[in-house]
Amino acid sequence: MQYRRFGKTNLRLSVFSLGTMRYLASPVNARRTINEAVAQGINHIETASGYGKSEEYLGEALKARLSVSRNQLHITSKIPPTVDADTMRRCIDESLERLQLDYLDCLGIHGLNTWQHLEWVRAENGCMQAVREAVEYGRVRHVGFSTHAPLEIILAAINTDFFEFINLHYYYFFQRNAAAVKLAAEKDMGIFIISPADKGGRLYTPPEKLEELTYPFSPLELNYRFLLSDKRVTTLSIGAANPEELIEPLKVANNDGELTLEEISVFEKLEKHQNTVLDAEKCSQCYECLPCPENINIPEVLRLRNLAVAYEMEDYGKYRYGMFENAGHWFPGMKGSRCTECGECLPKCPEELDIPALLKDTHERLKGKEGRRLWE
Repeated sequence: MQYRRFGKTNLRLSVFSLGTMRYLASPVNARRTINEAVAQGINHIETASGYGKSEEYLGEALKARLSVSRNQLHITSKIPPTVDADTMRRCIDESLERLQLDYLDCLGIHGLNTWQHLEWVRAENGCMQAVREAVEYGRVRHVGFSTHAPLEIILAAINTDFFEFINLHYYYFFQRNAAAVKLAAEKDMGIFIISPADKGGRLYTPPEKLEELTYPFSPLELNYRFLLSDKRVTTLSIGAANPEELIEPLKVANNDGELTLEEISVFEKLEKHQNTVLDAEKCSQCYECLPCPENINIPEVLRLRNLAVAYEMEDYGKYRYGMFENAGHWFPGMKGSRCTECGECLPKCPEELDIPALLKDTHERLKGKEGRRLWE
């Protein structure tokens, strides 16, 4: 296991962190998963007040005494932004009580996803007043935020200079947030990548086509290497549901150097294949087509189409597409079927794509069943 400095927090975190959204089958399963993660060198565990009984199970495991002492283990919990300080004070109290801890190493504002959330954070007597008090009293040591927001909101949140770290989506197959990674690094913030195996492409069960294209590496391994080779990134989340799910990711936990020539060659092959297969139907993710009058997240819909057509990542596409209209501010936007063919997006597209036709095609490919967030 390698360890990296978590930005201005100066904590040294393992390059993989245990995310605790999926180990909820039982307290025993949670404890086994935590113990195995710690045994493998993971020293950072991330939970949230909204993850069912995750905090409670983690608290029980910590009380049962792990193989390392409390000061060798870094605990992050996350609480949604609140309108007022009193609500945040109560939420912090409740999280610490469930965790059976005197302090959190890191507290994240969970799901800073909208301009309204940012207003609450900026408000003089808002939730951050309670967070600052918790820091002053030693109940919280470092403060950051997690986000599923559009890039513009993420950049604005970083620029408040309220935060020491950020949890965000950024992967080989989703590089829209590259500017946020750059800005966070310039401000010496710790950078925590959310769910690179699952949200990064369901890479633990990749389609055969993608496996062929990434050979001799697995798609999951290659995505981890894309991230670990970037020294701005501190740590990657593993949302293991059981101890066995730690095995595959941790095979690369000691491999965080620069990309090899062979790895670079595979990335180039992936890009060339996508360009060839999609040809004139490739969406380059410029985001110039927004806003859409029907609130369709056109670039994200077409990104999922890119992946489904080029790499046969249809299972992943259906999984994410099913979140539209079902996950609120965590995955905003309407489905492609809402397109009225108004044509407003057409002159904005530098590639002159027939966006209405591509939206319709994406919907037919990926409509599947509706989804929801796992912990809701």
